Amino acid sequence: MYTDTHTHVFHPKIAEKAINQLRGHYGIEPVGTGVLGDLLARADAAGIDRMVVHTAATDPSQVIPANNWALDMERQSTRITAFGTLHPDYDEPEKELDRLRRAGIRGLKFHPDFQGFYLNDPKFARLMEIIGSEFTLMIHVGDLLPPEQNPSCPLKLAKLRRDFPGPTIIAAHLGGYSHWKWAVEHLAGQDVYLDTSSSLSFVDDDTLRQLLRRHPADRLLFGSDYPLFDPADEMRLVERRLTPLGVRLDDLLTAGSRLFPDRGE
Repeated sequence: MYTDTHTHVFHPKIAEKAINQLRGHYGIEPVGTGVLGDLLARADAAGIDRMVVHTAATDPSQVIPANNWALDMERQSTRITAFGTLHPDYDEPEKELDRLRRAGIRGLKFHPDFQGFYLNDPKFARLMEIIGSEFTLMIHVGDLLPPEQNPSCPLKLAKLRRDFPGPTIIAAHLGGYSHWKWAVEHLAGQDVYLDTSSSLSFVDDDTLRQLLRRHPADRLLFGSDYPLFDPADEMRLVERRLTPLGVRLDDLLTAGSRLFPDRGE
């Protein structure tokens, strides 16, 4: 079974607005509409069986609506594994974690840059203590600012990993979008998964080679970052850039399936 571990789907009422925000922030023209039907169609064309879909509450008031949307997506399609989300300023994290747990949600997505907190914020550390080890965490890492100024970066995530060794952590974008040289130094070889989302079109050959040399192959996951990119296009990119370096596309896709088996398995 093949799994795309990093996708995004938006409620139809806000999909166009979300697409415009992505376009404006990253200067990338998204390929998809950001709605569930479009993701499923593209996954079919790529031969992908399951999609892990992520959403992040940009402020505390969005925690409940975002998690309601995650639950709704799982009801709409058995091929979807939806992550929930929390925010460091949300008042009742224990109650919401219990709701997600009872609904069968297995993971939480955090995007410090969009959610307005730093990975080394003491408020986020307190939230990590509450979360414990039960949920898998997908954490956005890196962005356009240098590490010392950016809310997320490989250095901050490496310290978070040391401080909280319990939960499974996926460092998105090969450990840090535009921060790959720091990912090589601080995250490669550590107890984290790295996904390929929004990376292979941008990272240089030498840095990519160093990263793959230092990080275990069984801790690499395929992620398309739909709707920014198309799953089939990203699969071809993996074959072009990673296969010559000894990383097989099939292994990346099946690693995600082991981490996120069918619901009920």
